[in-house]
Amino acid sequence: MTNIYEIGLDRNAANHQPLTPLTLLERAAKTYPDQTAIIHGKAKTSYREFWRRSLRLASALTQKGIGKGDTVTVMLSNTPAMLEAHFGVPMVKAVLHSLNTRLDAAVIAFQLDHAESKIVIVDREFSAVMREALALAKVKPLVIDYDDPEYPADAPYPKGDPIGTLDYEAFLQSGDPDFAWQMPDDEWDAISLNYTSGTTGNPKGVVYHHRGAALMAHTNTIHAGMGKHAVYLWTLPMFHCNGWCFPWTLAVQAGTHVCLRWVRAKAMYDAIADHKVTHLCGAPIVMATLINAEEKDKRSFSQQVTFNTAAAPPPESVLSGMADAGFAVTHLYGLTETYGPAVVNEWHGEWDELDRGGRAAKKARQGVRYASLEGLTVMDPETMADTPADGETIGEVMFRGNIVMKGYLKNRKATDEAFAGGWFHSGDLGVMHPDGYIQLKDRSKDIIISGGENISSIEVEEALYKHPAVASCGVVARADDKWGEVPVAYVELKPGKSATEVEIIEHCRKLLARFKIPKSVTFAEIPKTSTGKIQKFRLREMAKTPGIVTGP
Repeated sequence: MTNIYEIGLDRNAANHQPLTPLTLLERAAKTYPDQTAIIHGKAKTSYREFWRRSLRLASALTQKGIGKGDTVTVMLSNTPAMLEAHFGVPMVKAVLHSLNTRLDAAVIAFQLDHAESKIVIVDREFSAVMREALALAKVKPLVIDYDDPEYPADAPYPKGDPIGTLDYEAFLQSGDPDFAWQMPDDEWDAISLNYTSGTTGNPKGVVYHHRGAALMAHTNTIHAGMGKHAVYLWTLPMFHCNGWCFPWTLAVQAGTHVCLRWVRAKAMYDAIADHKVTHLCGAPIVMATLINAEEKDKRSFSQQVTFNTAAAPPPESVLSGMADAGFAVTHLYGLTETYGPAVVNEWHGEWDELDRGGRAAKKARQGVRYASLEGLTVMDPETMADTPADGETIGEVMFRGNIVMKGYLKNRKATDEAFAGGWFHSGDLGVMHPDGYIQLKDRSKDIIISGGENISSIEVEEALYKHPAVASCGVVARADDKWGEVPVAYVELKPGKSATEVEIIEHCRKLLARFKIPKSVTFAEIPKTSTGKIQKFRLREMAKTPGIVTGP
Protein backbone atom coordinates (compact mmCIF):
# COMPACT_ATOMS: atom_id res chain seq x y z
CA MET A 1 0.00 0.00 0.00
CA THR A 2 1.34 3.42 -0.95
CA ASN A 3 2.44 5.67 1.88
CA ILE A 4 1.07 9.09 0.95
CA TYR A 5 3.62 10.81 3.19
CA GLU A 6 6.51 9.60 1.03
CA ILE A 7 5.18 10.87 -2.30
CA GLY A 8 6.92 14.05 -3.41
CA LEU A 9 8.19 14.77 0.10
CA ASP A 10 11.88 14.17 -0.38
CA ARG A 11 14.90 15.38 1.53
CA ASN A 12 16.59 18.38 0.01
CA ALA A 13 18.99 21.15 1.01
CA ALA A 14 16.10 23.28 2.23
CA ASN A 15 14.63 20.77 4.67
CA HIS A 16 17.52 18.54 5.67
CA GLN A 17 20.97 19.55 6.91
CA PRO A 18 23.48 17.44 8.86
CA LEU A 19 23.51 18.06 12.59
CA THR A 20 26.78 19.61 13.74
CA PRO A 21 27.85 21.76 16.71
CA LEU A 22 29.71 24.11 14.35
CA THR A 23 26.58 26.09 13.49
CA LEU A 24 26.09 26.86 17.18
CA LEU A 25 29.18 29.07 17.30
CA GLU A 26 28.20 30.78 14.06
CA ARG A 27 24.78 31.61 15.54
CA ALA A 28 26.24 32.88 18.81
CA ALA A 29 28.72 35.09 16.95
CA LYS A 30 25.99 36.63 14.82
CA THR A 31 23.48 37.01 17.65
CA TYR A 32 25.80 38.12 20.45
CA PRO A 33 28.98 39.32 18.70
CA ASP A 34 30.13 41.46 21.63
CA GLN A 35 29.32 38.93 24.36
CA THR A 36 32.45 37.62 26.10
CA ALA A 37 33.07 34.09 24.87
CA ILE A 38 36.42 33.34 26.52
CA ILE A 39 38.24 34.64 29.57
CA HIS A 40 41.85 33.57 29.93
CA GLY A 41 43.94 35.35 32.53
CA LYS A 42 43.57 39.05 31.78
CA ALA A 43 42.51 38.43 28.17
CA LYS A 44 38.89 38.43 27.02
CA THR A 45 37.63 37.26 23.63
CA SER A 46 34.23 38.16 22.20
CA TYR A 47 32.08 35.75 20.24
CA ARG A 48 32.83 37.73 17.08
CA GLU A 49 36.55 37.23 17.59
CA PHE A 50 36.17 33.59 18.70
CA TRP A 51 34.35 32.84 15.45
CA ARG A 52 36.84 34.71 13.29
CA ARG A 53 39.84 33.04 14.93
CA SER A 54 38.24 29.63 14.42
CA LEU A 55 37.76 30.50 10.74
CA ARG A 56 41.39 31.60 10.51
CA LEU A 57 42.50 28.27 11.94
CA ALA A 58 40.32 26.39 9.44
CA SER A 59 41.68 28.46 6.56
CA ALA A 60 45.29 27.97 7.65
CA LEU A 61 44.75 24.21 7.94
CA THR A 62 43.33 24.13 4.43
CA GLN A 63 46.43 25.91 3.13
CA LYS A 64 48.49 23.05 4.57
CA GLY A 65 46.40 20.49 2.71
CA ILE A 66 44.25 19.36 5.63
CA GLY A 67 40.84 18.08 4.60
CA LYS A 68 38.23 15.41 5.18
CA GLY A 69 39.40 12.51 7.32
CA ASP A 70 42.76 14.03 8.21
CA THR A 71 43.76 13.95 11.87
CA VAL A 72 44.87 17.11 13.63
CA THR A 73 46.38 16.28 17.02
CA VAL A 74 46.59 18.81 19.85
CA MET A 75 48.58 18.68 23.07
CA LEU A 76 46.97 21.62 24.82
CA SER A 77 45.78 22.72 28.24
CA ASN A 78 42.44 24.39 28.91
CA THR A 79 43.32 27.44 26.83
CA PRO A 80 41.66 29.47 24.03
CA ALA A 81 43.67 27.52 21.43
CA MET A 82 41.97 24.31 22.57
CA LEU A 83 38.53 25.89 22.16
CA GLU A 84 39.46 27.21 18.71
CA ALA A 85 40.61 23.73 17.70
CA HIS A 86 37.20 22.27 18.59
CA PHE A 87 35.66 24.41 15.87
CA GLY A 88 38.45 25.20 13.41
CA VAL A 89 39.54 21.60 12.84
CA PRO A 90 36.10 20.13 11.99
CA MET A 91 35.29 23.21 9.87
CA VAL A 92 37.49 21.64 7.17
CA LYS A 93 36.02 18.16 7.75
CA ALA A 94 39.15 17.07 9.60
CA VAL A 95 39.13 15.14 12.89
CA LEU A 96 40.33 16.58 16.22
CA HIS A 97 42.51 14.28 18.31
CA SER A 98 43.12 15.66 21.82
CA LEU A 99 46.03 14.14 23.73
CA ASN A 100 45.93 13.58 27.46
CA THR A 101 48.57 16.04 28.66
CA ARG A 102 49.86 13.63 31.31
CA LEU A 103 50.67 10.72 29.03
CA ASP A 104 54.20 9.41 28.60
CA ALA A 105 56.07 9.62 25.31
CA ALA A 106 55.57 5.98 24.30
CA VAL A 107 51.78 6.15 24.59
CA ILE A 108 51.69 9.50 22.77
CA ALA A 109 53.79 8.04 19.95
CA PHE A 110 51.40 5.09 19.66
CA GLN A 111 48.44 7.44 19.34
CA LEU A 112 50.16 9.67 16.77
CA ASP A 113 50.88 6.65 14.59
CA HIS A 114 47.51 4.99 15.09
CA ALA A 115 45.67 8.23 14.31
CA GLU A 116 48.00 9.00 11.36
CA SER A 117 48.38 12.56 12.61
CA LYS A 118 49.07 15.15 9.89
CA ILE A 119 49.48 18.22 12.12
CA VAL A 120 50.34 18.49 15.81
CA ILE A 121 49.74 21.67 17.84
CA VAL A 122 51.83 21.63 21.03
CA ASP A 123 51.60 23.84 24.09
CA ARG A 124 55.16 24.70 25.13
CA GLU A 125 54.46 23.40 28.62
CA PHE A 126 54.57 19.91 27.07
CA SER A 127 57.32 20.39 24.50
CA ALA A 128 59.80 18.04 26.22
CA VAL A 129 57.54 14.97 26.25
CA MET A 130 56.25 15.77 22.77
CA ARG A 131 59.78 16.03 21.38
CA GLU A 132 60.46 12.56 22.75
CA ALA A 133 57.16 11.18 21.42
CA LEU A 134 57.70 12.60 17.94
CA ALA A 135 61.13 10.99 17.84
CA LEU A 136 59.54 7.62 18.65
CA ALA A 137 56.62 7.99 16.22
CA LYS A 138 56.70 6.76 12.63
CA VAL A 139 54.53 9.63 11.38
CA LYS A 140 56.20 12.97 10.73
CA PRO A 141 53.49 15.61 11.17
CA LEU A 142 53.84 19.35 10.80
CA VAL A 143 54.46 20.63 14.35
CA ILE A 144 53.08 23.99 15.49
CA ASP A 145 54.07 25.55 18.83
CA TYR A 146 51.46 27.27 21.00
CA ASP A 147 53.07 29.94 23.18
CA ASP A 148 50.35 30.92 25.67
CA PRO A 149 50.50 34.72 26.08
CA GLU A 150 48.82 34.40 29.49
CA TYR A 151 51.31 31.87 30.83
CA PRO A 152 51.97 33.08 34.40
CA ALA A 153 55.44 34.19 35.38
CA ASP A 154 55.24 32.11 38.58
CA ALA A 155 54.03 28.98 36.78
CA PRO A 156 54.74 25.66 38.55
CA TYR A 157 55.94 24.25 35.22
CA PRO A 158 58.24 26.38 33.06
CA LYS A 159 57.74 26.67 29.31
CA GLY A 160 59.84 24.35 27.23
CA ASP A 161 61.71 25.34 24.11
CA PRO A 162 59.81 25.50 20.80
CA ILE A 163 59.94 22.19 18.93
CA GLY A 164 57.89 23.05 15.84
CA THR A 165 58.47 24.84 12.57
CA LEU A 166 55.61 27.30 13.03
CA ASP A 167 54.17 29.46 15.81
CA TYR A 168 50.44 29.01 16.45
CA GLU A 169 49.58 32.71 16.41
CA ALA A 170 51.50 33.29 13.20
CA PHE A 171 49.86 30.21 11.69
CA LEU A 172 46.45 31.57 12.67
CA GLN A 173 47.15 34.99 11.20
CA SER A 174 47.96 33.38 7.86
CA GLY A 175 44.33 32.24 7.67
CA ASP A 176 41.32 34.10 6.29
CA PRO A 177 38.87 35.40 8.95
CA ASP A 178 36.11 35.25 6.33
CA PHE A 179 36.94 31.70 5.29
CA ALA A 180 34.03 29.77 3.74
CA TRP A 181 33.90 26.85 6.17
CA GLN A 182 32.39 23.51 5.21
CA MET A 183 29.45 21.68 6.71
CA PRO A 184 30.08 17.95 7.10
CA ASP A 185 28.94 15.87 4.14
CA ASP A 186 27.03 13.70 6.58
CA GLU A 187 26.30 14.11 10.29
CA TRP A 188 27.74 10.60 10.72
CA ASP A 189 31.16 11.93 9.67
CA ALA A 190 33.84 11.83 12.36
CA ILE A 191 34.41 15.02 14.34
CA SER A 192 36.88 13.86 17.00
CA LEU A 193 39.03 11.01 18.26
CA ASN A 194 39.55 10.21 21.94
CA TYR A 195 41.58 7.33 23.31
CA THR A 196 40.60 5.14 26.23
CA SER A 197 42.98 4.88 29.16
CA GLY A 198 44.49 1.62 27.90
CA THR A 199 45.09 0.03 31.30
CA THR A 200 45.34 -3.38 29.60
CA GLY A 201 47.27 -3.17 26.33
CA ASN A 202 47.16 -0.31 23.87
CA PRO A 203 44.38 2.29 24.22
CA LYS A 204 41.45 2.16 21.81
CA GLY A 205 40.57 5.14 19.64
CA VAL A 206 36.96 6.18 20.22
CA VAL A 207 35.44 8.01 17.25
CA TYR A 208 32.72 10.66 17.74
CA HIS A 209 30.48 12.00 14.96
CA HIS A 210 28.99 15.44 14.33
CA ARG A 211 25.46 14.25 15.16
CA GLY A 212 26.41 13.01 18.63
CA ALA A 213 28.44 16.13 19.38
CA ALA A 214 25.54 18.39 18.37
CA LEU A 215 23.03 16.45 20.44
CA MET A 216 25.32 16.49 23.47
CA ALA A 217 25.81 20.24 23.10
CA HIS A 218 22.07 20.79 23.40
CA THR A 219 21.51 18.14 26.07
CA ASN A 220 24.28 19.43 28.33
CA THR A 221 22.45 22.73 28.62
CA ILE A 222 19.36 20.85 29.82
CA HIS A 223 20.91 18.54 32.39
CA ALA A 224 23.40 21.11 33.67
CA GLY A 225 20.63 23.72 33.88
CA MET A 226 22.51 26.25 31.77
CA GLY A 227 20.68 29.51 31.27
CA LYS A 228 21.45 32.41 28.94
CA HIS A 229 25.08 33.55 29.18
CA ALA A 230 26.08 30.86 31.67
CA VAL A 231 29.67 31.14 32.91
CA TYR A 232 31.62 27.88 32.81
CA LEU A 233 34.92 27.31 34.64
CA TRP A 234 37.26 24.84 32.92
CA THR A 235 38.38 22.52 35.71
CA LEU A 236 37.62 19.40 33.64
CA PRO A 237 40.38 18.78 31.07
CA MET A 238 39.17 19.51 27.55
CA PHE A 239 41.14 16.48 26.36
CA HIS A 240 38.82 14.24 28.41
CA CYS A 241 35.94 13.17 26.12
CA ASN A 242 36.27 16.60 24.46
CA GLY A 243 35.53 18.13 27.85
CA TRP A 244 32.25 16.16 27.96
CA CYS A 245 31.35 18.18 24.83
CA PHE A 246 31.15 21.46 26.78
CA PRO A 247 33.52 23.26 24.33
CA TRP A 248 30.59 23.03 21.90
CA THR A 249 27.86 23.38 24.54
CA LEU A 250 28.55 26.94 25.70
CA ALA A 251 27.69 28.36 22.28
CA VAL A 252 24.07 27.21 22.63
CA GLN A 253 23.40 29.86 25.28
CA ALA A 254 26.25 32.18 24.29
CA GLY A 255 27.96 31.41 27.57
CA THR A 256 31.44 32.32 28.73
CA HIS A 257 34.37 29.91 28.93
CA VAL A 258 36.71 30.70 31.82
CA CYS A 259 39.98 28.94 31.07
CA LEU A 260 42.04 27.43 33.86
CA ARG A 261 45.41 25.90 33.07
CA TRP A 262 45.96 24.25 36.46
CA VAL A 263 43.35 23.19 39.03
CA ARG A 264 44.30 25.07 42.18
CA ALA A 265 42.00 26.10 45.03
CA LYS A 266 42.83 29.81 45.00
CA ALA A 267 42.56 30.10 41.22
CA MET A 268 39.16 28.37 41.29
CA TYR A 269 37.76 30.55 44.06
CA ASP A 270 39.11 33.71 42.42
CA ALA A 271 37.50 32.79 39.09
CA ILE A 272 34.18 31.86 40.71
CA ALA A 273 34.02 35.12 42.65
CA ASP A 274 35.46 37.48 40.02
CA HIS A 275 33.69 36.11 36.93
CA LYS A 276 30.44 34.95 38.56
CA VAL A 277 30.95 31.36 37.47
CA THR A 278 27.70 29.36 37.33
CA HIS A 279 28.93 25.90 36.28
CA LEU A 280 31.93 23.62 36.43
CA CYS A 281 32.65 19.91 36.09
CA GLY A 282 35.18 17.59 37.64
CA ALA A 283 36.09 14.49 39.56
CA PRO A 284 35.70 14.22 43.36
CA ILE A 285 39.30 15.37 43.76
CA VAL A 286 38.23 18.80 42.49
CA MET A 287 35.48 18.95 45.10
CA ALA A 288 37.96 17.95 47.78
CA THR A 289 40.32 20.69 46.61
CA LEU A 290 37.55 23.26 46.98
CA ILE A 291 36.14 22.28 50.36
CA ASN A 292 39.53 21.47 51.94
CA ALA A 293 41.16 24.68 50.74
CA GLU A 294 42.95 26.87 53.25
CA GLU A 295 40.82 29.75 54.47
CA LYS A 296 43.21 32.28 52.91
CA ASP A 297 42.52 30.77 49.48
CA LYS A 298 38.74 30.81 49.75
CA ARG A 299 36.47 33.59 48.46
CA SER A 300 32.80 34.22 49.12
CA PHE A 301 30.34 34.41 46.23
CA SER A 302 26.62 35.13 46.05
CA GLN A 303 25.58 32.85 43.18
CA GLN A 304 24.89 29.13 43.49
CA VAL A 305 27.34 27.13 41.39
CA THR A 306 26.38 23.86 39.72
CA PHE A 307 29.11 21.23 40.02
CA ASN A 308 28.75 18.24 37.70
CA THR A 309 30.66 15.16 38.79
CA ALA A 310 30.82 11.81 37.04
CA ALA A 311 32.82 9.45 39.19
CA ALA A 312 31.75 7.33 42.15
CA PRO A 313 28.99 8.95 44.20
CA PRO A 314 30.56 11.53 46.53
CA PRO A 315 30.38 10.71 50.25
CA GLU A 316 27.63 12.47 52.22
CA SER A 317 30.26 14.54 54.04
CA VAL A 318 31.58 15.87 50.73
CA LEU A 319 28.10 16.69 49.46
CA SER A 320 27.32 18.53 52.69
CA GLY A 321 30.59 20.41 52.49
CA MET A 322 29.91 21.42 48.90
CA ALA A 323 26.40 22.59 49.77
CA ASP A 324 27.72 24.66 52.67
CA ALA A 325 30.26 26.25 50.31
CA GLY A 326 27.57 27.26 47.79
CA PHE A 327 27.79 24.39 45.28
CA ALA A 328 24.93 22.22 44.03
CA VAL A 329 26.29 18.82 42.99
CA THR A 330 24.78 16.94 40.05
CA HIS A 331 25.80 13.29 39.83
CA LEU A 332 26.42 12.00 36.28
CA TYR A 333 27.74 8.80 34.71
CA GLY A 334 29.11 7.83 31.34
CA LEU A 335 32.14 6.61 29.43
CA THR A 336 34.47 7.84 26.71
CA GLU A 337 32.34 5.76 24.33
CA THR A 338 29.21 7.79 25.23
CA TYR A 339 30.72 11.26 24.69
CA GLY A 340 31.22 11.53 28.43
CA PRO A 341 28.27 11.50 30.85
CA ALA A 342 25.04 10.15 29.37
CA VAL A 343 23.23 9.29 32.63
CA VAL A 344 22.03 11.74 35.27
CA ASN A 345 20.71 11.27 38.79
CA GLU A 346 17.52 13.28 38.32
CA TRP A 347 16.64 14.43 41.81
CA HIS A 348 13.05 14.40 43.10
CA GLY A 349 12.00 17.12 45.52
CA GLU A 350 10.32 14.67 47.87
CA TRP A 351 13.64 12.90 48.41
CA ASP A 352 14.78 15.93 50.40
CA GLU A 353 12.36 14.81 53.11
CA LEU A 354 14.10 11.45 53.57
CA ASP A 355 16.41 10.86 56.48
CA ARG A 356 20.15 11.07 55.91
CA GLY A 357 20.46 7.37 55.07
CA GLY A 358 17.54 7.52 52.66
CA ARG A 359 18.96 10.53 50.84
CA ALA A 360 22.38 8.88 50.64
CA ALA A 361 20.81 5.76 49.11
CA LYS A 362 19.13 7.86 46.41
CA LYS A 363 22.30 9.86 45.73
CA ALA A 364 24.35 6.67 45.38
CA ARG A 365 22.47 5.77 42.20
CA GLN A 366 23.78 6.82 38.79
CA GLY A 367 20.28 7.59 37.51
CA VAL A 368 18.41 7.66 34.22
CA ARG A 369 19.35 8.29 30.59
CA TYR A 370 20.11 11.71 29.15
CA ALA A 371 17.36 13.19 27.00
CA SER A 372 19.49 12.51 23.90
CA LEU A 373 20.13 8.85 24.76
CA GLU A 374 17.51 6.45 23.41
CA GLY A 375 18.17 3.42 25.59
CA LEU A 376 19.71 2.58 28.98
CA THR A 377 19.28 -0.80 30.61
CA VAL A 378 20.90 -3.57 32.64
CA MET A 379 21.20 -6.95 30.92
CA ASP A 380 22.66 -10.39 31.24
CA PRO A 381 25.48 -10.03 28.68
CA GLU A 382 25.23 -13.67 27.66
CA THR A 383 21.48 -13.92 27.05
CA MET A 384 20.90 -10.18 26.37
CA ALA A 385 17.81 -10.41 28.57
CA ASP A 386 16.94 -7.52 30.88
CA THR A 387 17.66 -8.21 34.53
CA PRO A 388 14.73 -7.85 36.96
CA ALA A 389 14.23 -4.28 38.14
CA ASP A 390 14.64 -5.33 41.77
CA GLY A 391 17.70 -3.31 42.75
CA GLU A 392 19.57 -6.54 43.50
CA THR A 393 20.14 -8.63 40.37
CA ILE A 394 23.50 -7.66 38.86
CA GLY A 395 23.93 -7.38 35.12
CA GLU A 396 25.90 -5.28 32.63
CA VAL A 397 24.90 -1.66 32.03
CA MET A 398 24.15 -1.10 28.34
CA PHE A 399 23.52 1.95 26.17
CA ARG A 400 21.80 2.56 22.85
CA GLY A 401 21.42 5.80 20.95
CA ASN A 402 22.85 8.71 19.05
CA ILE A 403 25.38 9.68 21.72
CA VAL A 404 27.16 6.36 21.49
CA MET A 405 30.45 6.37 19.55
CA LYS A 406 30.81 5.39 15.89
CA GLY A 407 33.21 2.70 17.06
CA TYR A 408 36.89 2.05 17.70
CA LEU A 409 39.32 3.30 15.07
CA LYS A 410 40.92 0.46 13.05
CA ASN A 411 39.58 -2.13 15.47
CA ARG A 412 36.59 -3.91 13.97
CA LYS A 413 36.83 -6.82 16.42
CA ALA A 414 36.60 -4.59 19.50
CA THR A 415 33.82 -2.55 17.87
CA ASP A 416 31.75 -5.64 17.08
CA GLU A 417 32.23 -6.94 20.62
CA ALA A 418 31.21 -3.61 22.12
CA PHE A 419 28.02 -3.49 20.00
CA ALA A 420 27.03 -7.17 20.24
CA GLY A 421 23.27 -7.62 20.24
CA GLY A 422 22.57 -4.04 19.19
CA TRP A 423 23.62 -2.46 22.48
CA PHE A 424 26.86 -0.86 23.66
CA HIS A 425 28.34 -3.05 26.38
CA SER A 426 29.80 -0.70 29.00
CA GLY A 427 31.73 -3.28 31.00
CA ASP A 428 30.14 -1.82 34.12
CA LEU A 429 28.10 -4.05 36.40
CA GLY A 430 24.99 -2.66 38.01
CA VAL A 431 21.39 -3.12 39.01
CA MET A 432 18.11 -1.64 37.84
CA HIS A 433 15.86 -0.26 40.57
CA PRO A 434 12.06 -0.53 40.37
CA ASP A 435 11.77 3.18 39.48
CA GLY A 436 14.07 2.81 36.46
CA TYR A 437 17.22 4.26 38.04
CA ILE A 438 20.42 2.30 37.54
CA GLN A 439 23.13 1.89 40.15
CA LEU A 440 26.67 0.72 39.45
CA LYS A 441 28.08 -2.10 41.49
CA ASP A 442 31.45 -2.56 39.79
CA ARG A 443 33.45 -2.84 36.62
CA SER A 444 33.17 -6.42 35.36
CA LYS A 445 36.90 -6.87 35.96
CA ASP A 446 36.67 -5.35 39.46
CA ILE A 447 33.98 -7.60 40.92
CA ILE A 448 35.48 -9.69 43.73
CA ILE A 449 34.37 -13.32 43.92
CA SER A 450 35.15 -14.68 47.36
CA GLY A 451 34.11 -18.22 48.22
CA GLY A 452 31.54 -18.08 45.42
CA GLU A 453 30.01 -14.83 46.69
CA ASN A 454 30.11 -11.66 44.58
CA ILE A 455 31.48 -8.61 46.41
CA SER A 456 31.01 -5.16 44.92
CA SER A 457 34.20 -3.15 45.46
CA ILE A 458 32.08 0.00 45.19
CA GLU A 459 29.92 -1.12 48.12
CA VAL A 460 33.00 -1.68 50.27
CA GLU A 461 34.44 1.67 49.20
CA GLU A 462 31.19 3.42 50.11
CA ALA A 463 31.51 1.98 53.62
CA LEU A 464 35.12 3.15 53.87
CA TYR A 465 34.20 6.67 52.77
CA LYS A 466 31.83 6.93 55.72
CA HIS A 467 34.84 6.95 58.05
CA PRO A 468 35.60 10.62 58.84
CA ALA A 469 39.36 10.22 58.28
CA VAL A 470 39.18 8.67 54.79
CA ALA A 471 39.94 11.03 51.91
CA SER A 472 40.28 8.47 49.10
CA CYS A 473 40.19 4.71 48.87
CA GLY A 474 40.21 1.74 46.52
CA VAL A 475 39.24 -1.89 47.07
CA VAL A 476 40.58 -4.74 44.93
CA ALA A 477 40.87 -8.51 45.07
CA ARG A 478 43.87 -10.37 46.46
CA ALA A 479 44.43 -14.05 45.76
CA ASP A 480 43.60 -16.31 48.72
CA ASP A 481 44.23 -20.05 49.06
CA LYS A 482 40.98 -20.67 50.92
CA TRP A 483 38.49 -18.24 49.37
CA GLY A 484 39.96 -17.84 45.89
CA GLU A 485 40.20 -14.08 46.40
CA VAL A 486 39.40 -11.65 49.18
CA PRO A 487 38.87 -7.86 49.32
CA VAL A 488 41.75 -5.66 50.45
CA ALA A 489 41.61 -1.90 50.91
CA TYR A 490 43.98 0.94 50.15
CA VAL A 491 43.23 4.12 52.05
CA GLU A 492 44.50 7.68 51.77
CA LEU A 493 43.76 9.75 54.86
CA LYS A 494 42.68 13.35 55.01
CA PRO A 495 45.39 15.87 55.94
CA GLY A 496 45.77 16.04 59.69
CA LYS A 497 43.62 12.93 60.27
CA SER A 498 44.75 9.55 61.60
CA ALA A 499 43.37 6.03 61.74
CA THR A 500 44.64 2.49 62.25
CA GLU A 501 43.99 -0.68 60.27
CA VAL A 502 42.07 -2.15 63.21
CA GLU A 503 39.94 0.98 63.48
CA ILE A 504 39.07 0.96 59.78
CA ILE A 505 38.17 -2.74 59.81
CA GLU A 506 36.00 -2.31 62.92
CA HIS A 507 34.26 0.59 61.15
CA CYS A 508 33.47 -1.70 58.22
CA ARG A 509 32.10 -4.42 60.49
CA LYS A 510 29.25 -2.09 61.44
CA LEU A 511 28.28 -1.53 57.80
CA LEU A 512 29.06 -4.68 55.81
CA ALA A 513 28.38 -8.39 55.81
CA ARG A 514 31.29 -10.30 57.30
CA PHE A 515 32.57 -11.74 54.00
CA LYS A 516 32.73 -8.23 52.48
CA ILE A 517 35.01 -6.72 55.13
CA PRO A 518 38.54 -5.94 53.83
CA LYS A 519 41.05 -8.50 55.00
CA SER A 520 43.74 -5.85 55.18
CA VAL A 521 44.02 -2.07 55.03
CA THR A 522 47.08 -0.38 53.54
CA PHE A 523 47.57 3.34 54.05
CA ALA A 524 49.02 4.89 50.91
CA GLU A 525 48.64 7.70 48.42
CA ILE A 526 45.99 6.42 46.03
CA PRO A 527 47.14 6.38 42.36
CA LYS A 528 44.78 8.30 40.10
CA THR A 529 44.46 9.14 36.43
CA SER A 530 44.82 12.70 35.17
CA THR A 531 41.04 13.07 35.45
CA GLY A 532 40.94 11.92 39.07
CA LYS A 533 39.81 8.32 38.57
CA ILE A 534 41.40 5.76 40.85
CA GLN A 535 43.72 3.41 38.97
CA LYS A 536 42.46 0.03 40.12
CA PHE A 537 44.97 -1.81 37.94
CA ARG A 538 47.82 -0.28 39.96
CA LEU A 539 46.14 -1.24 43.21
CA ARG A 540 45.81 -4.80 41.90
CA GLU A 541 49.55 -4.79 41.18
CA MET A 542 50.19 -3.62 44.74
CA ALA A 543 47.92 -6.35 46.10
CA LYS A 544 50.03 -9.03 44.39
CA THR A 545 52.97 -8.03 46.60
CA PRO A 546 51.61 -7.38 50.12
CA GLY A 547 53.70 -4.93 52.09
CA ILE A 548 54.96 -3.14 48.98
CA VAL A 549 53.45 0.30 48.50
CA THR A 550 54.14 2.23 45.30
CA GLY A 551 53.43 5.88 44.69
CA PRO A 552 51.03 7.17 42.06
